[in-house]
Amino acid sequence: MSRTVLDGQVVVVTGAARGVGELLARKLAARGARLALVGLEPEELKRVCAALPTDSDHWHADVTDHVAMAEVAQEVKARFGKVDVVIANAGVAQGGPFADSDPAAWRRVVEVNLIGSAVTGRAFLPLLTESRGYLLQIASLAAITAAPMMTAYCASKSGVEAFAHSLRAEVAHRGVKVGVAYLSWTDTDMVRGADEDEVLRDVRRRLPWPANKTYELSPAVDRIVSGVERRAAHVYAQWWLRGMQPIRGYLPSFIGVFGPRQLAGVQEKLAGRGGAPRGLVGAGGAADEKERRG
Repeated sequence: MSRTVLDGQVVVVTGAARGVGELLARKLAARGARLALVGLEPEELKRVCAALPTDSDHWHADVTDHVAMAEVAQEVKARFGKVDVVIANAGVAQGGPFADSDPAAWRRVVEVNLIGSAVTGRAFLPLLTESRGYLLQIASLAAITAAPMMTAYCASKSGVEAFAHSLRAEVAHRGVKVGVAYLSWTDTDMVRGADEDEVLRDVRRRLPWPANKTYELSPAVDRIVSGVERRAAHVYAQWWLRGMQPIRGYLPSFIGVFGPRQLAGVQEKLAGRGGAPRGLVGAGGAADEKERRG
C-alpha cells in the first residue's frame, strides 16, 4: 500500500494532552506534520505543543460540544489553511459491575468515546472533503470482544467501530478515507488508573494471554503512525489483534462461559468493596470530571 508523506500535512488529534494522543503528536511532528491538538487540559496541551518541532497549535474544547468543535474546526482552518488528517482519540473509561456503577460516569464514557467521536467527525468532515483526507477513529480490543466489568467502555468502543465503518462507505466517493485503530491494554494513564482498582486489576490479570498483558506505548503508536501514512482502513497497535478479527463471531459465547469463571475469583473483593460506585479512571478521567464541575 502506498504511503502518504506527512511532511507539511495538518493533523488534528483529540485527547492530545497525554498518553496515546500526546505520543502520536510527537511522532507525527517528527515526520514533519503540523499538529492541531484538542483536549480539556490547556496547560498540558500547551506543554505538548511547545515540545513539537513543527508549527503547531492547541485548542481547549470538549469533544462532545457540537458548537465548540465546529468553532475549533473553523479556527484550525484559519490557522493552517487546511486539514489533512483527523485522529479521533479522546476517550475516558470507567469499570466495575454495571449494577453498582455511577450512572453519570457510565453515561460520560459513552458520551466522550462515541458521541464525541461523531461530533469530531461532523465538525471536520467538510475540511477533510476539501483535502480528500483521512479520519482515523481510535477504537480498542473492546470493540472486537466485550468483557465483564467494562460495559460502558465496550459499548462505546463497539459503537465507534460501527460508526467508522458506516461513515467510510458514505464518504469514499468524496475521496475521504476512514480507518479504525485497535489497541489492547497499553501503558497509559487510563490503564494505570484502572490498575489502581484492585478488582479491575485482578479481572484483567485473569484474562487469557495475550489479552492480559500491558503493552508498551511507543511501539503501539508507531503502528498507528504507519497506519496514518498508509491511510489504512484497519490499524492494529499490537500484532495479535489482527488475528482476532476472523474469530470475533465466536467470542461472545466464549465470554459467556469464561466470564462467570473469571468473576468467581473476585467476588470476595467485590463484596469487600461494598458496591461503592467508581468514577472515571486515570488522570484523563480526573481532568474530565474537573472540567464538568466547572
